[in-house]
Amino acid sequence: MNKKIIDLKKLPNQGAVSPEVARAIEATSPDAATAQARIAELEALSNSEGVTVGQSAQVAGNISNDSVVQDPRTGGDISPATIAEIQRQAVDDYVTQIQNQNAILNGGKTFQVFDLSEANGDVIDATKEIVTAGLWSDNLTELRTYFTQSMTAAQSPYYVNVFQKLPSATGSAIQYALAYGNALGSGSVLSDSIDDSATRAIYSQYKQLLLPKGINRFLTPSSGSTDSIYVVNFQRNRTKEKLDPGNFELPLSTLSSSAALDATGSVEVSGSALTITLIDDSTIASASNEDAGNVYYVVSGSIANGVHNPAAPVYYGLVYCDHSTIILDGNILDNKMGFQTNTGSNSNGSNHYRLHHSISGSYVSGQKGFKARNKETVSSTFYFVRVKNGDFNYSNNPSYVTGDQGDIFQDDFIGDPKAYITTVGLYNDSRELLAIAKLSKPLIKSKKRELNIRVKLEY
Repeated sequence: MNKKIIDLKKLPNQGAVSPEVARAIEATSPDAATAQARIAELEALSNSEGVTVGQSAQVAGNISNDSVVQDPRTGGDISPATIAEIQRQAVDDYVTQIQNQNAILNGGKTFQVFDLSEANGDVIDATKEIVTAGLWSDNLTELRTYFTQSMTAAQSPYYVNVFQKLPSATGSAIQYALAYGNALGSGSVLSDSIDDSATRAIYSQYKQLLLPKGINRFLTPSSGSTDSIYVVNFQRNRTKEKLDPGNFELPLSTLSSSAALDATGSVEVSGSALTITLIDDSTIASASNEDAGNVYYVVSGSIANGVHNPAAPVYYGLVYCDHSTIILDGNILDNKMGFQTNTGSNSNGSNHYRLHHSISGSYVSGQKGFKARNKETVSSTFYFVRVKNGDFNYSNNPSYVTGDQGDIFQDDFIGDPKAYITTVGLYNDSRELLAIAKLSKPLIKSKKRELNIRVKLEY
């Protein structure tokens, strides 16, 4: 993308005698051949530099006044003096029109090529910067309210979507999804249609997505390999490039010992709930570089205070930042948070709702919200549009000109043109529009002003 174009209105071509002038010359010429010769002479004059009204009058004077022209209104002859005056006026009007066109064509530009030299060029090639922002809707960094939606019978055994507002409210959007997976298929009903269970399908899906080839179980230092996992899957468009390591804090509250086998329903946190927060261990350990990208352990801790007991962290699972996914060990959540995961055979446990109750109840019981930020690397190229005083002083707005000949509407703009620049278009070598930059406000441009517009292209 090495050209910039600021479009101006296309103007009529120079050198073509207007129909009105041609008719006037034909009416006052003795024959067609003479008329054509005089028209050609006038066109040649209009194409030359420095054409003046005085020169046009000279051409008009060369037109013969010997022919007799009859006035269609009175039937009498028009005097030679009247004919000469009509000729001069027609030619003067035409030359004025050409002067207006020349002023626009010589004083404005349509295309301007970027200077690509490395030393003082107009283009600064891609620079990269890391950008981090709040992950939740409206770029919030902390989520404190949680709502689920009614799921279909086919969807509910697999996952539940969590919103920041009632799903029917304006601005409500999915923030993340929760799921439960079991390698043995426990905790869900066997589906006759696929001869499999929802929990086994979930475990298999995330195993294929996140684990290296040949590894069939998720591993954590606390319990080794585990068949039981809880999944927090952030809405992909919210995490942009990835979940920002070191900048998420997942709150959990202990659940009631009287939780039902099927976990759907109201929040069931313990009356004396213990609320903890989980973070990644990126502050004390390097990521393991796997096929799924950088992987950290999920441990007890907080963003403000870091990992609790760094010498002997309490491990709860794994976080795959590049996939914006947290995997929690179901066995650890059962032992420490009272999840009582339903691992019965052919039993519908809806275990993912247990995780939802634990997260959503954390703000009620412990004033702890779910904190998270996204992260992305933004490449930027800067284009400096240097507008000299004699360039781009005419507008492409149709109101700038008048008539079918494109005359400048404001007479005082003929010698001192002005325009307001609102848009810069970036084109390729084939003059194909690739990007449009809109200015925050119109900038006035005249022969007394120069502009330097910086266009930042991010991708």
